[in-house]
Amino acid sequence: MKRFPDDFVFGAATAAFQAEGAITEGGKGETYWEKYLADQGAFDPSQASDFYHKYPVDLQLAKEFGINGIRISIAWSRIFPEGVGEPNQEGVDFYHRLIDECRKKNVEPFVTLHHFDTPYVLYKKGDWLSKEMVDAYVNFARFCFEEYGDKIRYWITINEPWSVVAGQYIIGHFPPNIKYDLPKAIQSMHNMMVGHARVVQAFKEKQIDGEIGIVHILESKYPITDTAENKKAAMYENILANQFLLDATLKGEYTPETLSVIHSILEENNGELVIDDEEALLLKSAASAIDFLGINYYASHFLQEYNGESQILHNGTGEKGSSIFALKGVGERVNNPEIPTTDWDWPIYPQGLEDMLTYIKERYPNYKKIYIAENGLGDKDILEGDTVVDTNRIDYVRLHLQSILNCLDKDINISGYFIWSLMDVFSWTNGYNKRYGLFYVDFATQERYPKESAFWYKKISEERILS
Repeated sequence: MKRFPDDFVFGAATAAFQAEGAITEGGKGETYWEKYLADQGAFDPSQASDFYHKYPVDLQLAKEFGINGIRISIAWSRIFPEGVGEPNQEGVDFYHRLIDECRKKNVEPFVTLHHFDTPYVLYKKGDWLSKEMVDAYVNFARFCFEEYGDKIRYWITINEPWSVVAGQYIIGHFPPNIKYDLPKAIQSMHNMMVGHARVVQAFKEKQIDGEIGIVHILESKYPITDTAENKKAAMYENILANQFLLDATLKGEYTPETLSVIHSILEENNGELVIDDEEALLLKSAASAIDFLGINYYASHFLQEYNGESQILHNGTGEKGSSIFALKGVGERVNNPEIPTTDWDWPIYPQGLEDMLTYIKERYPNYKKIYIAENGLGDKDILEGDTVVDTNRIDYVRLHLQSILNCLDKDINISGYFIWSLMDVFSWTNGYNKRYGLFYVDFATQERYPKESAFWYKKISEERILS
């Protein structure tokens, strides 16, 4: 029976804004989320999972349940309330305490520097479309390297650039709620990759004893039927959402094929991409210096030809079958009746993870190693007694871990797996009704309850064998 390597990380993931709560405590400044969520009146992130106060409890649970790695993020606005200026010492001290507790519990921290939480002041100046924002982000990263560099071995520059721009400029469910503006999305992705490259450069210049990478959400794209038009739609969305970012990350340049498709999409959507010579050199330098690639994988998509105006309806409620995703100049996502979906219309397709990992090995043979930085099942969990019987989650994770084992057999270098999420957390677009955690959180009392999946995951971690 195939075993996971002894040094394979069995981790769990979190993000500061989704877990910490305490959004007005400790001198923390605002991100772009607080006003937006208050104006909508739908979800209150002020307490979230109260990780700001409960992290010793959560890390003790991690230790007890065999979790030896945790993804955390440093909330930029907790360190620099307005994104720049003098550091907030209460915020600085909080992350020292959190990191020290990780070390005390022998849970390796993997620290993300930007996880969907730009400080509000910089957001108002243009977020990733602003060079001022990019400069401020690099300075924030430098501060973190100097402050915590002797304690942190694994750093992540940015979490899911595609999700950021899709939410902000395509789907329109992240502030500033712009829909169908692919030119802004593409330029913002490029600017994020420049920021990533500059942070990698700063990290290497400081000669910190550690590793640095980036996390991309990657979803395999397939034509719903084997026609030239549907193949083109799948190729175009793959290049837009996956290959554009992977080229920048691992090749250090956008290949002619990638640029041809991107320019075609931009032409259909009345835009252009601006890249200067210095940025091109930065991308090339970072691609050779990066230590790992993180992959977040939840779903893959099936596409067909689409020639109309963009139409998107985001399923944020769990009303199955309600989502629409069709992009002008790209294609339309459609349901494959042979593939099951979650209540949020995400296809459950572990083969897509295996195909994506194989694609990376073949197209980017210079990659060093890969972490599956997020994977998990969002569900409408119900607490019964002191636990949740989440058989669906166990089945989902088992299938994806099997895909990882298959890839290890193909000599694809995968060094760890982080389930999303450690405990139930606040969801950007679903609030609290979509739960992913190994530990159920009663958000009224902030009590934690291990789900059946937590006991199952502990067994896998300890035995290194998939059961």
